Amino acid sequence: MCKALRRENEKALTILIRSTRGAARPEIDMPNPDLTLDDLAIGDSWPGGPIIVAEADIIRFAREFDPQPMHTDPKAAAHGRFGGLIASGWHVASLVMRDFVDTAPFGATPMLGLRVDELQWLYPVRPGDTLQIRREIVAVARSRSKPDRGTISMKMTVTNQDGAVVLSFLNLIQMPARSGAGG
Repeated sequence: MCKALRRENEKALTILIRSTRGAARPEIDMPNPDLTLDDLAIGDSWPGGPIIVAEADIIRFAREFDPQPMHTDPKAAAHGRFGGLIASGWHVASLVMRDFVDTAPFGATPMLGLRVDELQWLYPVRPGDTLQIRREIVAVARSRSKPDRGTISMKMTVTNQDGAVVLSFLNLIQMPARSGAGG
């Protein structure tokens, strides 16, 4: 079911994300059905992006949350170890989160992020980069004590336009299960 749905909705899932605070954002319809733990299996995956990273957004985010010259000052960054302005890793992570919320791969199903593991910033993100995301379920587990819910582990892999992996992490998410379903 999920694979057919992904193919059908790939075009609907392509959303341009900008991290501009306070900017008007288009309303996003939930293009996917509401999924529960019972609908998901190891290997299910969803695309995300494209996300185009703008220089002004890199600087704006960094000035507020990660004010280091490599993120806020193009002239200073040009003489730094990266040879130019790069996005804060936290900025990239927040763009990935925003894309996850906007694309709603599980529809309107309420989810609770429990943990992030193995967070790795592997390659600098620069102004003009276009990011793509692959989200893949690597574990599904029903709660033994509360069978109306369970957890999924999703591997998030973010690549740039050249295919270089710029960010990856594992995300443990609590999901509701269908009431009374065994497991």
